[in-house]
Amino acid sequence: MPVRSTLFAAAGVLLALAAPATAQSDYPNRPVRLIIPFPPGGSNDVVGRMIGEQLGKQLGKQVVIDNRGGAGGVIGTELAGKAPADGYTLLVISLAHAVNPWLYKLPYDPIKDFAPIGVMGSGPNVVAVNPALPVNSIKELLALAKSKPGDIQYASAGVGSFQHLGGELFKLEAGVDMLHVPFKGGGPSMIDVIGGHTKVVFSSLVQTTPHLKTGKLKALGVGSKERSKVLPDVPSVSEAGVPTYEAVNWWGIVAPAGTPQPIIDKLHAALTAAQDSPEVEKQFATEGAIVIKKSPKEFGAFMVSEMQKWEQVVKKGGIKAE
Repeated sequence: MPVRSTLFAAAGVLLALAAPATAQSDYPNRPVRLIIPFPPGGSNDVVGRMIGEQLGKQLGKQVVIDNRGGAGGVIGTELAGKAPADGYTLLVISLAHAVNPWLYKLPYDPIKDFAPIGVMGSGPNVVAVNPALPVNSIKELLALAKSKPGDIQYASAGVGSFQHLGGELFKLEAGVDMLHVPFKGGGPSMIDVIGGHTKVVFSSLVQTTPHLKTGKLKALGVGSKERSKVLPDVPSVSEAGVPTYEAVNWWGIVAPAGTPQPIIDKLHAALTAAQDSPEVEKQFATEGAIVIKKSPKEFGAFMVSEMQKWEQVVKKGGIKAE
């Protein structure tokens, strides 16, 4: 091969090798999409938008929220898993990500197909009822449920959602029978309870707090072991009559597997900075959530442990996808 041709070929190889490095070093140079695999109005959406705004400020580029609800989060998650692994498509995941493997034949691997970035935060659920339901405590709800087995309906964001798992755990631990009514997202389920059609919801404190403040819903108990600072007068479910009950949701961010480590590191640093911002701390405190920080490696291990934990609830509750 002539010397000139050899030099051109070598230069081409060097440019090809340098391109990915350059793309990583100036990341991001355009808006980043954050897929939320649930409709607007639920806790994933509320927390995702809180963090997404601050994450955009830290990255210096807009973070565009893309709600892709359906099938308990599977549709949006599959979309994110198949996106280019370049850091421009991210995904909000929550407890549902650890539950879906036991409910569905997934078109993705919940662990292998995603690169953990970090946990955003966590927050307990709250047992809330329509004010028209004649109960004012967990014990009164239990008494009513036991007097009318299968008659009281509770709404959820869908099969396998945090709301659903919280309700099924309540039924198991309290020994009561209540009828599950799934909706396509936390927003629609909340609207139905406020409207008085279904009467109970085991929703996240983040999503429920605004409606408690306006009197559209009535809180009976929170799912954390301790009382919430947001609702100091509301007992925990465990102290109010179901000693073994604990239901706490979490939210995190992942990227498609294969996303370059320098980009993962930059996103994790930006997420940490966003969590430290006064705006996020204030919003989280107001909504009843707390900031949780884990390294990408710690988050990966946490995801595995959550899958193992909730597998037992799914199996004991006989929960099946519809």
